[in-house]
Amino acid sequence: MATEQILILDFGSQYTQLIARRVRELNVYCEIHPYNNIPVISPDVKGVILSGSPSSVREDGAPNMHLAAFRQKLPLLGVCYGAQLLAHTSGGEVQPSSIREYGRAKLGTVDAGSPLMRGIDQHSQVWMSHGDTITSIPESFHIIASTDSVRVAAFQVEGEETYGIQFHPEVTHSLQGKELLKNFVVDICGCSQDWDPESFVESTVAQLQEKLGDDKVVLGLSGGVDSSVAAMLIHRAIGKNLYCVFVDNGLLRKDEFEDVLASYESLGLNVKGVDSKEQFYTALAGLTDPEAKRKAIGKTFIDVFDHEAHQIEGVAWLGQGTIYPDVIESVSVKGPSATIKSHHNVGGLPDFMKLKVVEPLNTLFKDEVRAVGRTLGLPEAILGRHPFPGPGLAIRILGDVTPEKVDILQQVDALFINGLNRDGLYDKVWQAGAMLLPVQSVGVMGDERTYERVVALRAVTSVDGMTADWAHLPYEFLANVSNDIINRVKGVNRVVYDISSKPPATIEWE
Repeated sequence: MATEQILILDFGSQYTQLIARRVRELNVYCEIHPYNNIPVISPDVKGVILSGSPSSVREDGAPNMHLAAFRQKLPLLGVCYGAQLLAHTSGGEVQPSSIREYGRAKLGTVDAGSPLMRGIDQHSQVWMSHGDTITSIPESFHIIASTDSVRVAAFQVEGEETYGIQFHPEVTHSLQGKELLKNFVVDICGCSQDWDPESFVESTVAQLQEKLGDDKVVLGLSGGVDSSVAAMLIHRAIGKNLYCVFVDNGLLRKDEFEDVLASYESLGLNVKGVDSKEQFYTALAGLTDPEAKRKAIGKTFIDVFDHEAHQIEGVAWLGQGTIYPDVIESVSVKGPSATIKSHHNVGGLPDFMKLKVVEPLNTLFKDEVRAVGRTLGLPEAILGRHPFPGPGLAIRILGDVTPEKVDILQQVDALFINGLNRDGLYDKVWQAGAMLLPVQSVGVMGDERTYERVVALRAVTSVDGMTADWAHLPYEFLANVSNDIINRVKGVNRVVYDISSKPPATIEWE
């Protein structure tokens, strides 16, 4: 089943993922690709959006591409840098702004006759974020919106379905941004808005049946949303030919191994629990670098699955719960060297494993995965679980990992998460957990001086994990949890709360 889509070309903007989120909220499928690694354009592509960028079109080596591949062939929308690139490569002029234009602005004039601006109000609030401005445009371009300080806030090219906007419609501060994107995606590109969880399940199951046939698949379950939904999709496609493995890597939350195995009993999945704690602890011994820890965990997972796969006669595939943010963060417009961090569940496998990879969720954001899970009938106890990193507590223990440290952090984490549930706060945050810091601090307990560990609590609000704000938990709650941790967890005498947002910080500390 073909899926019509919008192609988003990324020039490195921090907002590119938000463009994708807004398009998908219109029930239209879209994909992000680096501007310098464009896929073959299929007939399903109905339009192209050029993202913003931290670069200037005037700089040597600035991101550039041959827009002739799209101009007059597909509807084209340039956003910020994308608009400047359209103007610059067509003979217009882009110059440094007299002042950096960042923040809220009002559209002073709007050409209501333009298909892109249909229904957009005069004086509508938009969000600007640029250091350059378009000072002149070619004769074939005409202005369709301006602000007090930006004459060319939006333009349209005569005789083409080509548009440019200097502002960012994808951010919530552009109050009619979603309407503008709908004008482009639905009215100009002609997308039918029929991409939803039900259609995704139907098409994905059909694709999996065609791809997998009678082959057997081994899949690693984690107890989280992603692997659970991936398992149910594959199970719906191939039934008993799916073999699920849940590995106790010694880095799970307190009692999680037993709880997760119990939660799958009613889903009809064939699940095997494997205790591999010592194997992972041995692989992590003495490692302190975050990337080294991730790679050691990834390699050990491969070793465990290789062993388990050999117990299944004729297995040909490894199923994984990779989702779109994993893919986006592991591919950048500058190449693999510019990735934020490696994801152990993204990419190929060593040749010796002889398994192909199937990733049915690698085009979905987290909230879309949950919606698909509800369509598949998964219980809310699984779908409502906070995201948990693949490397587990290893990347929440800063420095080397030992069983003693894992035990301390499991106790701290359990008190934090149980407290959130007890006070009705769990569902109000997107992700929460505790970090064990590689520092000790002086304290007083009774009449004795202590010199013990520090833990940091982290809770964030988010939609898809690409951006996140620290959760404003009640002071009384934090005070009670801190008191519980210090009184109940031997070896901890200080608790701090992380109030950093993403960006600039990441959700995890490593």
